[in-house]
Amino acid sequence: MRNKDVSGGGGGVATEIPIRTLEEIARIAEAGKLAGQLRRELGRKVKPGVTTMQLNQFAHQYMKEKGASPAQLGYYGYPHAICAAVNDCVCHGMPDDRPLRQGELVTLDFVVELNGWMADTAWTFAVGAVSDEAKRLRKAAYEAMMQGIAQTKAGRTIGDIAAAVGRVAEKEPHGIVSMFGGHGIGRVMHEPPEVSYVGKARTGRRLKEGMVITIEPMLTIGSPDVYIGEDGWSVFTLEGGWAAQFEHTVAITSEGPVILTK
Repeated sequence: MRNKDVSGGGGGVATEIPIRTLEEIARIAEAGKLAGQLRRELGRKVKPGVTTMQLNQFAHQYMKEKGASPAQLGYYGYPHAICAAVNDCVCHGMPDDRPLRQGELVTLDFVVELNGWMADTAWTFAVGAVSDEAKRLRKAAYEAMMQGIAQTKAGRTIGDIAAAVGRVAEKEPHGIVSMFGGHGIGRVMHEPPEVSYVGKARTGRRLKEGMVITIEPMLTIGSPDVYIGEDGWSVFTLEGGWAAQFEHTVAITSEGPVILTK
């Protein structure tokens, strides 16, 4: 989740890139494991006729029962536990009472806070059977995330991540949303560095062991230009093309990238 403040938030604003110890990474991984479990349960519930408000209520209760909390709730006034972006809504969509329809795509994005540590994940789910075009978009968005993660190693740069995402997107081609990107995460929801998915290899900030960042490229059918809706949160494609996004929280270790939100 990244909208109102691109430099920090969620319990404070971090100004320097934190380098996490293995113990701290393990604490983030605990929140990440819970996030992954919740993501799986939400995926089972996505079907025609279900509303995103019902999914939001389930997620909030699930976290509460596990001793965790939704970090998004109350963030700059955001009123829900998750974001739910349907079809041409790229990100930060508000859950509502409209039933999901067969053939739609819905991206569920949320941040789990557990014992003072946070993990962020998002997933684009198909609502029943979807078109071939939507299938290709989902596949490309997932591959873009995984190729970005593969570049998340000490000594590589943020530009290397962006270039990997770009190579996937250009195959179809799909657009890459540049207005929003990834971020560091740990004690607060948004920590440095900012992670752009548009850029050239071997440029940008160099990655270091101990960093924990989100890899979450947003791909679109057609133009990636976006606008923010009247609610002040929901982000839509300017031309109405559908969007997809997959996100993991990833730690940079001596063994390479470690996904914390499996």
